[in-house]
Amino acid sequence: MAVLRPAGDFDISYQQDMSLIRQRWQWVLLLLTIGVVASAPYWANAYIIGAFNELAYTVIAVQGLSILTGYTGQISLGQAAFMLVGGYISALLATHLGLSFFISVPLAALGTGLVGILFGLPSLRVKGFYLAMATLAAQFIIPLLTRHTFHNYLGGTQGRIAVPPPQIGGFVFTESVDYLYLSLGVLIIMTIFTFNITRTRLGRAFVAIRDNDLAAELLGVNLFGYKLRAFFLAAVYAGVAGALKAHLQREIGTELGYGLNESIFFLAMLVIGGLGTNLGAYLGATTVILLEDSANWVGALLAVAFPGRASDLLTSFRPIFFGLVLMLFLIFEPRGLAHRWMLIKAAWRLRPFSR
Repeated sequence: MAVLRPAGDFDISYQQDMSLIRQRWQWVLLLLTIGVVASAPYWANAYIIGAFNELAYTVIAVQGLSILTGYTGQISLGQAAFMLVGGYISALLATHLGLSFFISVPLAALGTGLVGILFGLPSLRVKGFYLAMATLAAQFIIPLLTRHTFHNYLGGTQGRIAVPPPQIGGFVFTESVDYLYLSLGVLIIMTIFTFNITRTRLGRAFVAIRDNDLAAELLGVNLFGYKLRAFFLAAVYAGVAGALKAHLQREIGTELGYGLNESIFFLAMLVIGGLGTNLGAYLGATTVILLEDSANWVGALLAVAFPGRASDLLTSFRPIFFGLVLMLFLIFEPRGLAHRWMLIKAAWRLRPFSR
């Protein structure tokens, strides 16, 4: 869908044509939003602070999945497993080598990217459902290896190890309130990378592969090379997200939210937010996190209203509620919330002729 602009809004230079934020009021709104989030420790409670931290690493993981699935068209069901790899690498580097958080996280991202390339090798031979099965193998193999190999380093059957908190000089980020600034800073950096990747030759090659890989190959796009790059980038984002989550929780393990359910949730966030859009990761992650919390609250209220079925309601209501919402999204909003937001903006700019 073409971007509609008000009368008089036109480009007079290449730099203006390539700019993401075009108007002064958009800069003001962006800085105001960042300021509100950064000032959350002064006005928000523990729940909001925790939600902001969770949203930060979740959005980063979904951004990586968006590059792979939304832009390149390669389905992946192993994003949570790659987060586990990133968390373990960062934890081991910080614990055994004493590396700083700002060094261990990039190294964890690079190491996770190499693991992502390994599981992306089948992408040239298979596609669709079969590629999903290949990536699903990562979701089973990686947690299995962390539980049954290198017990002294990976925690063995307990499946978890302690992670030291980040530190700058003499200041230690032991509280989630302080950790918010790290989460926000990393999220901004990764978002800038995402926006720029999608506008480069690399991003255009990804879109060409997604739309028609045969036509892209005839145009000179190296399918195998670009698919591996997409898997590498998706795993890099997952590694950053996993490292952020590990240092926030102060521990890392297979039982701490890195299973198949989480990988499916990431894919659901992408579908709800909008495939192939930069805004979709934010909208999808925010919507799903709020829906999860709402499902827990509603389930608790129903458990109070029907005490005889309290245990059943607490365990079964959340997946039923989430599945119903996802089904409704697929029926009434198949292109995601980002597309709906574009329609709203177009209707506003075309007023009073929006219909």
